[in-house]
Amino acid sequence: MLRIAVQSKGRLNEDSMKLLEEVGVKLSVGKRQLLTRSSNFPSEILFLRDDDIPKTVADGIADVGIVGENELVEKNANAKIVKRLGFSNCRLSLAIPKEADYNGLEWFNGKKIATSYPEILTAFLKKNNLNAKIFVISGSVEISPEIGVADAIFDIVSSGSTLVAHRLNEVEVVMKSEAVMIANNDLTSEKQTILEELLFRIETVQEAAQKKYILMNVPNDKIKDIVEILPGIKAPTIMPLVRDGWSSLHTVLDEKRFWEIIGKLKQLGAEGVLVLPIEKMIL
Repeated sequence: MLRIAVQSKGRLNEDSMKLLEEVGVKLSVGKRQLLTRSSNFPSEILFLRDDDIPKTVADGIADVGIVGENELVEKNANAKIVKRLGFSNCRLSLAIPKEADYNGLEWFNGKKIATSYPEILTAFLKKNNLNAKIFVISGSVEISPEIGVADAIFDIVSSGSTLVAHRLNEVEVVMKSEAVMIANNDLTSEKQTILEELLFRIETVQEAAQKKYILMNVPNDKIKDIVEILPGIKAPTIMPLVRDGWSSLHTVLDEKRFWEIIGKLKQLGAEGVLVLPIEKMIL
């Protein structure tokens, strides 16, 4: 049985639960439930505050956890990253009042900075030889300059709307973060096997998210030219149509490359191009 620590609420919780559903881990979760077991995968989910997850995994109370990389760095927990998950992206930034005249990092010398991430901020200030006072606060960091508690803030930024609402200007990005899966360093062989199966499932979902299944009708005399510009997994599937001189061509294409290729396909006579999402893909 693999115990997985997940944030109890918020955007990271929603993204984590969606991922577990996509990889086939069925859960029945009540509103006040702190621990729930999967009905079809040897795992149970432990719901925690995000800042408690790194230490919980490092101490072996949970075997693995899904947490923001920023929390892992801040807590300096002895746990390893086993998978970058690519969601819940954010950044840790320094922000100052809009009316302030910012002239570079030197502006922070002698200033008071409010933050919930003192360890990351301390390392950044030390690296840049800056002398600033850190005021540690939990929650509502963005209001600190308004009430005179601090001259600047160091906090998580996603869309930036919170900064705008409090008339703050983001001036320095210190760290970019995303959700990561972390694991205890001393998993048993049984738990390691379960983790490897879970990681395999996650990889199939991630791979599928970046690909599209493409179907099109192509003239037979252009198949060779079209195949040359289609970077499929191995080779496209080609099936003859009832219509003389035409075939149906199927392939998998990286979504990022689709728009740069579609024009060339049309020029070579491709018709009826269909682009379909892929739920899962095993290579």
